Amino acid sequence: MTSSPKIGAHVSIRGGYGQAARFAWESGATCFQYFPKNPRSLRVKPLDRRDASSCAAFCREKGMVSIAHTPYPTNLAAASEGATPRPVMVASLLNDLEIAEACGSLGIVVHFGHFSGTEPLQGYQNIIQCINDTLKGWDGQAKLLIENQAGNHGKEGMTLEELVKIRELSRYPEKIGFCLDTCHAFAAGIWNPQHTGEFLQRGEALGYWPHLAAVHLNDSMYAFGLRKDRHAQIGKGCIGVAGLRTLLTAEPFGRTAIALETGKGPDGTHRQEIAAVRKWYEAEVQL
Repeated sequence: MTSSPKIGAHVSIRGGYGQAARFAWESGATCFQYFPKNPRSLRVKPLDRRDASSCAAFCREKGMVSIAHTPYPTNLAAASEGATPRPVMVASLLNDLEIAEACGSLGIVVHFGHFSGTEPLQGYQNIIQCINDTLKGWDGQAKLLIENQAGNHGKEGMTLEELVKIRELSRYPEKIGFCLDTCHAFAAGIWNPQHTGEFLQRGEALGYWPHLAAVHLNDSMYAFGLRKDRHAQIGKGCIGVAGLRTLLTAEPFGRTAIALETGKGPDGTHRQEIAAVRKWYEAEVQL
């Protein structure tokens, strides 16, 4: 390991973006994740530039980084028509990108997409079209960060191959990166902690790692390959500290933003978990 990643957790924006950054810093974080708007709605949110600028300035001052997470209803595989058609998704995604850019964030994390009964080929085509429609008019630095899925809503988005291919087939691959969720990878059966070397080699062969910008660091409440997306505290799930540490201290993760999505500690923060994870890297430096 030649460098250490930024480590933090998901935080609330109830007090604003600037306050979210300060709260994260006070809990010992050097990065944080946030929802740019209501996590249960795709309604476009007016940008509060003063608040966003406060967030960006504080992060620059402290050397922090941030990532935004798109709302839960976001589905890249949405069709051009329907209950929530593609244009609604595109408008919401552009809104998220605009907010993330103003906050100085690396990008917006978006789930791969759910086909919901659509034929797989059409589902993949819908994802590519949604990405193209979103990014064709986007000139900011914030990227679209596609997250791998656990398989609890369907087989799509479970493999690194799918994520890499979607990026390759889009018109704007330079505007796209990846976010790896450790619980999802474990649940989907693509990362077995007993064979982390094979997983790292597979990602290298596919060209996945150079575009990895963020990590959701979560243990799993359920066993390997069960396709159940239930996060556990670090070291208190079926992956365990040894498995997570072996993966996260590998070379591809040294330049990423690592955000915990686990439950808060007794003090209402992730302070203890952040400190514990940071020790993994301190130990690596000493070796």
